[in-house]
Amino acid sequence: MHLDIVERKHCFTSIKDRPIRCIFFCEFHHTAGPKISCQVPTNYISKELFDSISVYIITKAELQRSTITVTLEDHKILGFPIKIDNKKYARNAFHFNLCFVCDSDARTVQYEHVVTKFSEYLMAMEIESGFLSTGNPGDKLTSILRRVLDDLNTKGECALVEGPIATHLKVCRIRSDPSVVLDHQVPVFIKELPPHQWDLTTQQVTPYIDGFNHVARIAALSDVDNNLVKACVQNLVYYGVVALVPLFQYGNIYCSTPKLRSLAHDNELQKRCLNYVARTHRQLPNLRDVFRMYTGMSRGTTIKDLCMRFNLANLRINERKLVQFGVLEGLIQRIQKYPVLVGDSSELQKTFTGINSVDEICCATGVGAQQLEDRLERDHNVVLLCK
Repeated sequence: MHLDIVERKHCFTSIKDRPIRCIFFCEFHHTAGPKISCQVPTNYISKELFDSISVYIITKAELQRSTITVTLEDHKILGFPIKIDNKKYARNAFHFNLCFVCDSDARTVQYEHVVTKFSEYLMAMEIESGFLSTGNPGDKLTSILRRVLDDLNTKGECALVEGPIATHLKVCRIRSDPSVVLDHQVPVFIKELPPHQWDLTTQQVTPYIDGFNHVARIAALSDVDNNLVKACVQNLVYYGVVALVPLFQYGNIYCSTPKLRSLAHDNELQKRCLNYVARTHRQLPNLRDVFRMYTGMSRGTTIKDLCMRFNLANLRINERKLVQFGVLEGLIQRIQKYPVLVGDSSELQKTFTGINSVDEICCATGVGAQQLEDRLERDHNVVLLCK
């Protein structure tokens, strides 16, 4: 059994994850003790199972109003225990917990704020009218739980209105933290920067994000500290505004991926591709020529080789945009070169460890890509690993 207590406050675009299997409402009865008063579907959580974990569901005061996750062999139970203090209740308090049940291996973080909001909604109804503790709320509460279960699993949201109190529940996706941004990576906008009160650093940095400037160059051009630029770009990646692509050089090597097949029959992808890679939008390139360029990318063939083989000006193709689109859409992937020194070393050669790519070495040392490529080609003490 595993018990988590977590509090998260941020949620983003709704998304349907693994379904909620059951919703149940439990309370502490002043004579019967902890019990499930209502659940949908009926008897999904047995009395025996509930009794064995009730100490984690109807909790001590220290765990009140915290998100609780109990992981069992077959189920994961998510709740938000609440205690309402009032002398009108037996023992001067009313304890309850509204719980979602999912599969034991399901991701449930997207439901945490929903459970919290739903529980607070029930608390508001109890304070307003004694909805949970007076009369026989069973049928009405069952109807509410069933509607929430069905709507969240099918639509990802549910509106509840009971008397003067209303709420809107929505399943949200919690974004994972983006990867660390490196000096040699190139940020490129994948959608228009939305209107927002962006911080001053972002406002200063974004004019230099053109899809070809790497992070270190953006820092130099914008006169912003390198670490601040990295944090800014990482933030834009987090919000899905920017993606990171490898630094473009004519000596780069790419190879096609299995996803390139989709370009042959996906009309929408074809249209976006031709508009993106065209030298001018007055006359778009031919799809056959674009496809030939992508299929010509292979290990041992540089972009310079392809440009010499094909007359791209006549084909109306912008090779930089061609590579950029292919990387963003996963049609091609970069083959990085990693120099490994096998002899005596100079100051520059100390970077030839097999761990640093050519892009990283260029950014760290300030040596131009073509200059470094020429030097590597002449140096018989260096072996190039391509992967």
